[in-house]
Amino acid sequence: MRKWLRLLGVLLCSLTPLAAQDIDSSPSLKGRSVSTIAHQISDASERAAFLDLFRQAPPADMLGRAKGFLIRFPQSAFLAQAYEVAARANFDLEKYESGLDDARKSLALLPENPLLLVAVADVEAREGLNQTAVEHAEEALDDLDRFAAPSSVKEDDWPDVKRRLKASAHFSKGRAWLQQALGLSAGEKRDQLLKTSEASLDRAQQLNSADSETSYLLGLARLMSGEPSRAASDFAMVYRRGGEIAPKARESLRAIYKLLYPRSDLPFETFVQQAQARWTSRAQTSSGDPAQPSRTTYKQSAYFGSASCRACHADIYKQWSQSGMSKMFRPYAPENVLGDFKNNNDFYLADEVEYRSDKLTITRSPQPALFARMVIRSDHHYFDILQSDHQWHTYPVDYTIGSKFQQAYATKLPNGEIHVFPIQYNLLEKQWVNFWKTIDGPGSERADPRSWEKLDSSTSYQALCAVCHTSQLRNVKGAGFDAKNLEFNEPGIDCEMCHGPSADHVLEATANEYHPKPPLTPPVNFHAIDHRKFVAICAQCHMQSAIRKPGPAGELNYSSAGDFFTTGIREPFVEFSRKGFYKDGRFRQTTFIVEALERSQCFKKGAVSCGTCHNPHAHDSASNPTSLKFRDNPTRCARGVILNSRIAPALPSTPITPLPLREAVASPVTCRASWTLCCFAPVTTRWTTSPTLT
Repeated sequence: MRKWLRLLGVLLCSLTPLAAQDIDSSPSLKGRSVSTIAHQISDASERAAFLDLFRQAPPADMLGRAKGFLIRFPQSAFLAQAYEVAARANFDLEKYESGLDDARKSLALLPENPLLLVAVADVEAREGLNQTAVEHAEEALDDLDRFAAPSSVKEDDWPDVKRRLKASAHFSKGRAWLQQALGLSAGEKRDQLLKTSEASLDRAQQLNSADSETSYLLGLARLMSGEPSRAASDFAMVYRRGGEIAPKARESLRAIYKLLYPRSDLPFETFVQQAQARWTSRAQTSSGDPAQPSRTTYKQSAYFGSASCRACHADIYKQWSQSGMSKMFRPYAPENVLGDFKNNNDFYLADEVEYRSDKLTITRSPQPALFARMVIRSDHHYFDILQSDHQWHTYPVDYTIGSKFQQAYATKLPNGEIHVFPIQYNLLEKQWVNFWKTIDGPGSERADPRSWEKLDSSTSYQALCAVCHTSQLRNVKGAGFDAKNLEFNEPGIDCEMCHGPSADHVLEATANEYHPKPPLTPPVNFHAIDHRKFVAICAQCHMQSAIRKPGPAGELNYSSAGDFFTTGIREPFVEFSRKGFYKDGRFRQTTFIVEALERSQCFKKGAVSCGTCHNPHAHDSASNPTSLKFRDNPTRCARGVILNSRIAPALPSTPITPLPLREAVASPVTCRASWTLCCFAPVTTRWTTSPTLT
């Protein structure tokens, strides 16, 4: 294993993961941590053993701790971390086969771990496992582009660490392809592998020009490709730097020197100096990052609003107006209220609420303390809340949020701020619930209903909810999620959040002038874009891990430059509260629906998008709350896209053994019962029967 990766492993294992981001909130690069992961472990002995995993020690001791943790706590929610510590310790001990076995078990629980993936790809390439090395290196590169720095790496250190990780991943790919080429006879396939290897190694060298091992392998690839002069430049730099492989580089230089100058009076050292000068010149002219294409810009005036679509798209507009999309956030109207404000309308503090086996369970406190009463007075809905002054305070319902599974309510203060009541109505169970308590980790301010009276950012609709429940949200002062300065074009999810700004299209239609355009240019033609772009547009609201960064004009859930939809970096999944996951690593909360889909072979191999199974314009939410296209014909749920019939119907708490991948992609589609969970099932190969934390 390469030396610097060992040093990185030491760094990571010496820093306990700290962050535990609450779920169903808007992560930003500021203030990402709200509680420590270790605090989520209720068992004191397990918590102590978990923290002990990260105390720096010799590799053999680290391995012993990890194996001991796995034996003592086989039902822990933190097995991925223990397996990773074991894998890195095995790599340091040069027990590569055992290390790879532990690494695979860790990645089965947490596939999106680029730091481990880079180390795995490096070892696999070293061991000649070329195909898997390439696959893991590519996964690592993808994840490094998608995710922000883990809390185990200092923010200031991350750019350099990320650059070196990318260099190592490209090195592993280049090495694997070079090894594959060495095993082939001369021919087109061998030449192509050499060309591909050279490109990866060249990219690795651009990212980390001081790495002699990369330069040496790049020289070999070029020499085998019939480029002795360029190969000599790479070998010359390795030779001049000195080190373990400098003698090999000198031998290669001697061979090239004899090949190119068999009878020349040119001294060997001069030949080396010239080769080194060529390398330096080439390094100075090469760019570390590819050039960025010019980007389209959209002004605020480019958004004409959903009403502009109605004249030409009357049927679709009518369907949309009755869909869950349009009802995400609505000004108060009595007919929109779905909660019970008449009979079962009291909420008590200290009631325990949790979801287990997909059922809401409420355990009444032996000493109930009435906190809120939801009532109707003079044909208007109100929340009466008993606050710390022991007085009842009345707040009108000014907005409703949601219309299908759960409905929340908000009130507007005289200063214009909108605050969401801490109690929501679960339509499936017909119960008032403290929703935040069911999904947040320990120490969450918003999970304590008594925090309501502060009327601060923990209950602010603008700061926490608006980014996914309203359209074209922006900070009018150009800053971030400041509740006092946020505005939006329309409540709910309008046409332009998905199809893009409509001004050009409306003006063309009005003038009866139509011009050809690419399918991703607004209005987006979802029938013609690929599944990744399709899902990226849905991910604006349906990706929990998205980190929100304001645009140049204060845009918060759309973009005025480039693609109109935002595609920023994500919070690493390990940073979130474990309440968002089952113990086998699968996502437990529907806010992670895009992340769950992207893990599946349906997405990776079958090109499935959200629109494969769901109709965003569905207007039958009462009978079809999940907006499924083929609810009455499950064998067509993926329109011919192949799903594993033994995985798709599985409930999160159901123990099953998934088919091998080659069988899974050959099985006919049969989605049966678990309509709301199909995106959550086919995401890992390891299953447990109990989803609860220990």
